Amino acid sequence: MPSRIALVTGGTRGIGLGIARALASEGWSLALCGLRPRDQVADVVRELTAAGSNVEYWPADVGSAGDREQLLASAVSHFGAIHALVNNAGRAPRVRADLLESTEESFEEVLRTNLQGPYFLTQAVANHFARAADGSPRAIVFVTSISAEMASPQRGEYCVSKAGLSMAARLFALRLAPHRIPVYEVRPGIVATDMTARVKEAYDKRIADGLVPEGRWGQPEDVGRAVASLLRGDIAYATGTVFNVDGGLSIPRL
Repeated sequence: MPSRIALVTGGTRGIGLGIARALASEGWSLALCGLRPRDQVADVVRELTAAGSNVEYWPADVGSAGDREQLLASAVSHFGAIHALVNNAGRAPRVRADLLESTEESFEEVLRTNLQGPYFLTQAVANHFARAADGSPRAIVFVTSISAEMASPQRGEYCVSKAGLSMAARLFALRLAPHRIPVYEVRPGIVATDMTARVKEAYDKRIADGLVPEGRWGQPEDVGRAVASLLRGDIAYATGTVFNVDGGLSIPRL
């Protein structure tokens, strides 16, 4: 059976790399993108290739319309087709500012990357999927965050971007259901990545105090396994569903 191809945005570090590793272990070919130049991700590409995956990387900013167009064209030209899209790329605010002090510049930057970019990349990929005539299964995964629902006034723009992305997942799930293209939302909790490294000490204490029922940080591979399961089709007839990968953090408690 020919390898299926997944486009994973932000797939060379953090949660994206966890997803790429899980998919590589299952034989997926990978089209990856990120902000770093090729030479800075060479080790990651070699690792994933050694795991048995056919891997290609393109520097691309998902917040740029031109980069998105070139990314999809390059991936389709290189691999011949795309079978899955994982919208993972995202950014935190450069400064964690109080809601009463945050800037429009930060808001625009975060929403351009975290919401506008994946929204219109999904539109482009969905049109590619709809035109495909080979009968292969297709799927889309949006990696959002517990911040889609849990409010953090020190990073309001991030919460708004993830809440919007959650709605985007529902919208595309509804629109693509007649085409039998499932769309899922995966919501990671507190995951150990470069993005959370600067607040590690604070979250270590909160996790020790019981913030996360399972009592540990999430790891990128936790999210990777969840995404791989969805793209395998293990949870069929569930388009539009939200999957929390957060150690029980989002469970309402007294």
